Amino acid sequence: MTLPIDNTTSTDDAVAAVRMWAEAEVPALWRTAAAQGAQALRAVRTPADYRAWYPTFAATGLVAPTWLPEHGGLGISNAVARGIESVLAPLRLTRLNPLGLNNAAAALFSHGTEEQRLRFLPPIVTNEEKWCQLFSEPGAGSDLASLATRAVRDGDDWVVTGQKVWTTWADEADFGLLLARTDPDQPKHQGITYFLLDMHQPGVQVRPLRQITGEREFNEVFLDGARVPDAHRVGEINDGWRVSASTLSSERQMVSGSGSGGMGRLGGSSAQRLITLAQETGRWSDPVIRNKVMRLWAQEQIRGWTNARVREALKAGQSPGAASSIGKVHQATLNQQIQDLMVDMVGTGALAWPATEDPDALPREVRGWMRSLANGTEGGTTDINKNILGERVLGLPKEPDPWKGKPWKDIPRS
Repeated sequence: MTLPIDNTTSTDDAVAAVRMWAEAEVPALWRTAAAQGAQALRAVRTPADYRAWYPTFAATGLVAPTWLPEHGGLGISNAVARGIESVLAPLRLTRLNPLGLNNAAAALFSHGTEEQRLRFLPPIVTNEEKWCQLFSEPGAGSDLASLATRAVRDGDDWVVTGQKVWTTWADEADFGLLLARTDPDQPKHQGITYFLLDMHQPGVQVRPLRQITGEREFNEVFLDGARVPDAHRVGEINDGWRVSASTLSSERQMVSGSGSGGMGRLGGSSAQRLITLAQETGRWSDPVIRNKVMRLWAQEQIRGWTNARVREALKAGQSPGAASSIGKVHQATLNQQIQDLMVDMVGTGALAWPATEDPDALPREVRGWMRSLANGTEGGTTDINKNILGERVLGLPKEPDPWKGKPWKDIPRS
């Protein structure tokens, strides 16, 4: 269904059009369940059901409404988009392909060519081409700039050799955002180039990594002679570190919790669920529990407002820069505190469960608590993000680096 919305449509008219579309195209059972909460919705809408229906959503341009129509959006203003989201949010229409919509799009809008945007953005919106991020390596995690994966020019292509790790959804991805070293004679933050790698080719091997929850969300990726056309290079040769800044900022924003990437990416339920759980377990009458719950609920509201400011800056064409690290640092501790209290309130039911390899057999609260253990690491460790805030927000001096300016090939590496 094509919506009668463009850059001349008023907010009121856009909201009315989206409401009419939702009543006609979103199954009534989903709408009713969404109003009752996430748990009720999961009972009637399976992931497979949602994926099958998703093209209906994507065809409207509502997935990324501020993007231009040729990029898969509607080309509307931020104000109109906010009005539309007020209708969509209660329906819980999750955007699929978050690494494409956030990380890949950030690099393409900031540093890509229009030809690249026309090629890659529409299939991201429709979820026809899924994305992953090939940044971290066994010897280059927090110190990402020390990465060793090599890309060597061969005519109109680049030949890539190396290993990446902790690559979310690489086993499902069609393309990957790749950082590779193209000039080892330059300092480590230079000599890096940013590529868009086809994951379905010889020379790309993906191996899943099992998490403590039993899930396999992360992967290691081995690159042995994989090829990338130079037309799929984003930005200038050896300028990939600057290009990656837009992706890294978007990643921090995506995993910074409420109001951005969503709790499914972080593990566990939100503080609102704490209130419901306290009432269900009879703990709401305990003033100590009420105090703990409301303190965390208030912190989550603050986190949401902080993330909203970053999102508005992005929509206005600004770079979130160091500001995205604020939400990331706040989220890491807060989400773990929320999941800790969740398990405490479940009581003895959180101590043991039937032996099974099915992650879904774990109590939701236990699985969320286990998954939250990674929050301080993913999207850049908390310590690294604190360094960013100290140096770029507070203006503190950087730590001494005896290897600064030296060629990458001469720097000791683990």
